[in-house]
Amino acid sequence: MLGLGDPQTLAPSEHIVDGTDATFMQDVIEASQNVPVIVDFWAPWCGPCKTLGPAIEAAVTKAGGRVKLVKIDVDANPQFAGQLRVQSIPTVYAFHQGQPVDGFQGALPPSEIDAFVDKIAGMGPEPDNGLDDAVEAAEGMMTDGDYADAAETFAAILSEDGSHAVAYGGLVRAHIALDDLDQAEAVLNGAPAEISTDAAIEAAHAQLTLARKAAGAGPLDDLRKAVDANPDDHQARIDLATALMANDDAEAAIAELLESFRRDQAWNEGAARAELFTIFDALPPADPVVLAGRRKLSSIIFA
Repeated sequence: MLGLGDPQTLAPSEHIVDGTDATFMQDVIEASQNVPVIVDFWAPWCGPCKTLGPAIEAAVTKAGGRVKLVKIDVDANPQFAGQLRVQSIPTVYAFHQGQPVDGFQGALPPSEIDAFVDKIAGMGPEPDNGLDDAVEAAEGMMTDGDYADAAETFAAILSEDGSHAVAYGGLVRAHIALDDLDQAEAVLNGAPAEISTDAAIEAAHAQLTLARKAAGAGPLDDLRKAVDANPDDHQARIDLATALMANDDAEAAIAELLESFRRDQAWNEGAARAELFTIFDALPPADPVVLAGRRKLSSIIFA
């Protein structure tokens, strides 16, 4: 970022560049055919420029590519400043489709600069969210039960971005929903090492663990009867929780595990607590069921 002592020392980036008279046509006129361009006319001796520079750069950076900033030192590049009748600095012009469309002189408060940049950015085309839109579509398919289509969409996303953690997690979840646990595990094992600790990957791993356990948990009614017959049968209660998770009843599963933990925290080296954390990892962190479960677990531990 810019230092306050010299607002023009920022290394050029994709959306913020140092312009010259020689590059004005390319950097401003031609570029503004595709994305709005803001031109900041400044000079090294200009005090207000030292305030405006960092603020307008921050606003352009926040716009995320919807607008470009070209900075021009009028002392070194007087040609276009003269043509645009820049009388004092800082002067800011905005260009869209090759024409000046707005501007202002002097340093403005950050809030007004943000509003100006947002206004100019809004003149450009709607941003292409690309893979994010595809992920949203795939998640919608999962919600609708179209697991095969979701798997195809997640796989297509990964063909574009092989390190897309959310797509990897989604593909694992889709195969779990299709009851193809071996394929889900193969996908999980194929995820790049650099995303192995991403929340989406860890959640998928936890869901696969639960799905594997659910396959051998036994009939739900039989497990309920076993727990009713012997409330201290911790293995039966944990198996019941696993079966409840397999039937999409996370709240009931957590309740059973909390009860097991309340009765005997140390049973089987804290198996109930470990299973609780697996469920917590498998669900969204802000899920009300997770938040309530964590609070109840803490109350048991610190009672």
